[in-house]
Amino acid sequence: MSAPFGLRNTVIVNENLTDPAAVASLIDHTLLKPDASQVDIARVCEESRRFRFASVCINPYWVRFASAALSGSSVHICTVIGFPLGANETRTKLAEAELALAQGANELDMVQNIGALRSSSQAAVRDEIAELASLAHSRGAILKVILETCLLSEEQKITACRLASEAKADFVKTSTGFATSGATAADVALMRKTVGDSLGVKASGGIRNLETLREMVSAGATRIGTSSGVNILAEVSGGASTEPPKPLNAVRIPGGNPEAY
Repeated sequence: MSAPFGLRNTVIVNENLTDPAAVASLIDHTLLKPDASQVDIARVCEESRRFRFASVCINPYWVRFASAALSGSSVHICTVIGFPLGANETRTKLAEAELALAQGANELDMVQNIGALRSSSQAAVRDEIAELASLAHSRGAILKVILETCLLSEEQKITACRLASEAKADFVKTSTGFATSGATAADVALMRKTVGDSLGVKASGGIRNLETLREMVSAGATRIGTSSGVNILAEVSGGASTEPPKPLNAVRIPGGNPEAY
């Protein structure tokens, strides 16, 4: 099955990154902090709608809220699976993914089983990714595989990329942002070299300004995970101020309990 949403696997040249719309189209506007409140999630949803980011990336608990808040917009709903350790049983990840998809997610960022990869259990890693990719694709969604590159050797990074490609994932992603370090241009370049044009590459973790975003794109990234998207767009626009959006406290979820969100 071909990837939905017009997945772009080609490298974007830096000349395009003087256009705020082009930059916004690369960004997964991210808020994964455990203490994020409904007001915080409403803010990133409204920012995502206003600036037309590629997606809003939030924890699974907030998927229904984000789906309702962004109804009618072009912004995708991205959530994380097996986050941040990747050490859940496959059936747990599948159940988590099934619920997220049912509640409105259309992009899943799963953490691969890092320990299994480091134990050379390649079949287990590949089969888990394949099951999640199959589930995502059956619902018209895409799957990104978080490698957690800071915990892997170069050989393991290459192996992880190869396994994700064999399992028919749509992207490989550098990091959760919750380990010892985040994305590096060297890791992005290695991942791009390994997967070629067959998969997208998402750089995530520590990308807080336009210079770093451009560095990652030059290395081969086709999606950027960051919580600094609004500030990055202000840089593209020459430091123009961005008026904070009004919170969406009144969003109601059909069939849900608004007080729980």
